[in-house]
Amino acid sequence: MGGHFALNWCDHTDEPIINLDKLTYASQLSALSGLKNHRSHVLVQGDICDSALVASLLLQYQPRAVIHFAAESHVDRSIHQPSDFIASNIVGTFQLLESVRAYWSNQSDTQQKNFRFLHVSTDEVYGSLATTEMAFTESNRYAPNNPYSASKAASDHLVNAWSVTYGLPTLTSHCCNNYGPHQLPEKLIPMAITNALAGKEIPIYGDGLQSRDWLYVGDHCEAIATILAKGQPGQTYNVGADTQLRNIDLVTTLCQILDDLHPRPDKTSYRSQITYINDRPGHDRRYAINSHKLRTQLGWQPKEDFAIGIKKTVGWYLKQHCRDV
Repeated sequence: MGGHFALNWCDHTDEPIINLDKLTYASQLSALSGLKNHRSHVLVQGDICDSALVASLLLQYQPRAVIHFAAESHVDRSIHQPSDFIASNIVGTFQLLESVRAYWSNQSDTQQKNFRFLHVSTDEVYGSLATTEMAFTESNRYAPNNPYSASKAASDHLVNAWSVTYGLPTLTSHCCNNYGPHQLPEKLIPMAITNALAGKEIPIYGDGLQSRDWLYVGDHCEAIATILAKGQPGQTYNVGADTQLRNIDLVTTLCQILDDLHPRPDKTSYRSQITYINDRPGHDRRYAINSHKLRTQLGWQPKEDFAIGIKKTVGWYLKQHCRDV
C-alpha cells in the first residue's frame, strides 16, 4: 500500500515524499522501480521504532505531514506470531507518535496548525457483521476478534489519545480489503491466482461464505490523498467500494478469468483446484463499510469498476508468471 501511494503521489505532484521502510519480507522494492532516481522520492531503510532515525529525518526534511502505513497486516501471521504485531502496530505507533509530537511541538503556530498525522487503519477493528446488519460507520464500536485487528484497534486509540491529550492534528482512515498489483501471495487474491497457475490447491477457509468489501489499490491511494488534503483534524473516515463478495464467489471469479486468459493444458477449469480447509480461529464472517462521510464531506469516489480492476490484477500476475516460467 505504501509503495502504491508513493507511486501515485509522484505521478500527481512534484512535492517530495520521504519513504521510510523497514524492508521486511512484505516490502516489494520492485513496485518502486519506476521511482528509481526520481527527484521527488527518497527511500530510507529503517524502523519507525528507531526514534533517533525518525527524529533526524523529521529535522532534515521538515515534512508538513506524516502518513503512517507501517503495520504487520496478515491475520494468519498474527495468529501464529502475535508478538510481531504488538511490537510493530502498537509499540511502533506509540514510538512514531512520540517522535512526531516532539517535532511538531517545536514548530511555529502556523506550521502546527497546518501539520497532519494520517493513520492508515482497517475496517477489521469493528469486528464482524451479521448478514442483516448495516455497514460499518465511523460511529461503530470497536470489536476486534484476532491479534491483528486488536493491535490495529489499539493503535487507533493511541492516535486518538495523542490528538485529544496533546492536540496533535491527527486523521484516521479505515479501509476495506484492497486488491491490485504487487500484493504478496499470502493474501487471498494473489494466493488464489499464483496457486492456480502453479497447479496447486486453492485453499478456502470453512464454507467460503465470508464476505468482504474490495477496493482497488489506486482508489485507496486517492482516498488517502483526499483525506490528507481535506480531512478535519481529529476525524475518522471510512474508505469502501460497496463491492461485497463472498470468498468463494471471488475465487470462482478469479478462476473464470484465468480460464479465459490462460486455459489449463487439459482445458478443464481452474475451479477444480479449489479445496475447502478448516476455518481459521477468530475468522470474522462479514465486513461491509459505509464511506458516505468521505464521499459527501470530502468528495472522494472510487473510480475503478471491480470487473475491470480484477481483470487488470489477474493480468498483472499472469504476466509475472509467464515471465518466470
